[in-house]
Amino acid sequence: MKAVESLMVNEFTDGILDPQKEMLGPVKNGGHIIANTTPGCWGPMITPCLKGGHEVTKPVYVEGAEVGDMIAVHIKSIRVTSIATASGNDAPVEGRFHGDPFVAGKCPDCGTMNPQTVIKGIGQESIRCAECGADVTPFRFTNAYTIAFDDDKKVGITLDKDGAEKTAHSGHYYMATPENSIQNPIVTFAPHDLQGVIGRLRPFLGQLGTTPSRAIPDSHNAGDFGSFLIGAPHEYTLTSEELEDRTDGHMDINRVREGAVVLCPVKVPGGGIYLGDMHAMQGDGEIAGHTTDVSGIVTLQVSVIKGVGAEGPVLLPVKEDLPYLARPFSNEELKRAENLAETWNMKSNLESSLPLSFVGTGATLNEATTNGMERAAALLGISVPEVMNRSTITGSIEIGRHPGVVTVTFLVPETHLKNLNLLDLARRQYTYKE
Repeated sequence: MKAVESLMVNEFTDGILDPQKEMLGPVKNGGHIIANTTPGCWGPMITPCLKGGHEVTKPVYVEGAEVGDMIAVHIKSIRVTSIATASGNDAPVEGRFHGDPFVAGKCPDCGTMNPQTVIKGIGQESIRCAECGADVTPFRFTNAYTIAFDDDKKVGITLDKDGAEKTAHSGHYYMATPENSIQNPIVTFAPHDLQGVIGRLRPFLGQLGTTPSRAIPDSHNAGDFGSFLIGAPHEYTLTSEELEDRTDGHMDINRVREGAVVLCPVKVPGGGIYLGDMHAMQGDGEIAGHTTDVSGIVTLQVSVIKGVGAEGPVLLPVKEDLPYLARPFSNEELKRAENLAETWNMKSNLESSLPLSFVGTGATLNEATTNGMERAAALLGISVPEVMNRSTITGSIEIGRHPGVVTVTFLVPETHLKNLNLLDLARRQYTYKE
């Protein structure tokens, strides 16, 4: 099939990222992907026929992308379309899943695995098994809220009981779920533990990446959630070695927003770009386990970087999202450094550098930090202790998602960026202007 310049995506997976399944596209190297994304965690979590904990777009084949390359994904725009959503902290319900409530939901009465469901009424008992009518939701809220957004999608407020129940009776409308989405709208639960809380919107993508080289549930395509698959009793069980086939597309890093660039590793021909799990806002860590999942329209531009061979994603955030120590130097700062170097007779040895953020994931934050540092060292051809030093004095370690996603950010010498064919990209993202 001939590659297209722009591809509209409005089809979704069943929760499994499977490299054996046909991809959409192809889209041209340098082309655009426009997607109408579904809400992430909570809707799929109460829809046990979805097997991955999320409902992401079907992967897109990118022309010219080969195993060992990276695909630079430029986030051109993110627009929230939901009027309201609901979220909160979760508790799994014993007896309603086999080993993993995100992947292997089970009806507690008839025993059907990944059952189809129907909605009867509102509240946390409203999702029923289509076979026998039993309450079948694998998760319940512990503390939760319904939040509505203003027309300009600048602020939101958490609703009282009447407002929450109003959204619950027309869930698909208020959440603006795409036509091909099969998830139950989480506002159906009508939670209202928090009322009158004001929040600012800053939307980003919780899921953005490439297809792993083996079938992996979408929410588990990361080192922390992926660890649940090791020795699991269901069909998607993995060994720790097999988990290395992940691509860490499920990052929940709030810096993956409009204007950022994500460099995604290619582990299958064509890369298989997928996206979803848009969040209206989230503080670092997503400490509640979930945040405000929304529908939205996303425009991406994709370009292939040949032969880079990174094991995980690399992020170029927008400048204002960079840690203070990792921000590109101003002309005034550079002049000060040059003057200081002259006093030490070493002016010719000053580095030119630009920032990169290396994504690391693991079962714990410590493991994720080690993973991120090792990925940075391997890609740049330096030692882990050098990464430690550079990220200490010219960068920072930041939490993406608790329990195990971080970014290791520091200023990288331009000589290394040039060797990786990343210098022009980094300069376009970060060239300082007075």
